[in-house]
Amino acid sequence: MNSSVNAITLAITGASGAPYALRLLQQLTQHYDKVYLMLSSAARVVLATECGVQVNKSPSSIEKELSQQLNLEAGKIQAFSSDNWMSPVASGSSAPKQMIICPCSTGTLSAIANGASDNLIERAADVVMKERGQLLVVPRETPFNTIHLENMTRLSRMGVTIMPASPGFYNDPKSIDDLVDFMVARILDHLDIKHNLGHRWGYNGN
Repeated sequence: MNSSVNAITLAITGASGAPYALRLLQQLTQHYDKVYLMLSSAARVVLATECGVQVNKSPSSIEKELSQQLNLEAGKIQAFSSDNWMSPVASGSSAPKQMIICPCSTGTLSAIANGASDNLIERAADVVMKERGQLLVVPRETPFNTIHLENMTRLSRMGVTIMPASPGFYNDPKSIDDLVDFMVARILDHLDIKHNLGHRWGYNGN
């Protein structure tokens, strides 16, 4: 891995849950020098539908639009197309040791669990796993069928953290943003990142 860059990989796929992805991206840019970003074609549709964010498949367009929408520092995100096999995330010698897929479609989940690498998102996940890095996937589907559960079990046995988008209510959420922050906070916890996104169980009188 190129240790000169404090980087993390974030993939956004076509499951519902685009607000989680955008809030997470915003937080990651505050803690990493670079966020390597990949969007599936379905993810672009979901972003437009759920958040009103329009991006085309051009990496430069993705970088520009999301940086403007989220008020990110210039140069913090670097997007890659799904067939850019020369990107850092495609190789164990340069990929970050941490990767998040949020939200993670069950199709992407299946491909990773079964070793498919037909696009850059799947290849990047495969690289993190083979290099014994940290992979977190955030599936957003209900109900889960047996195939979904078997794929999640398979990945869990290989050290992948499965974090279904299931926000809690013990922090007395007042808005959708509070529910989004709950999940993003749990992801940041697993990355060992300090944050102020809500209080924890057992504190503030709970």
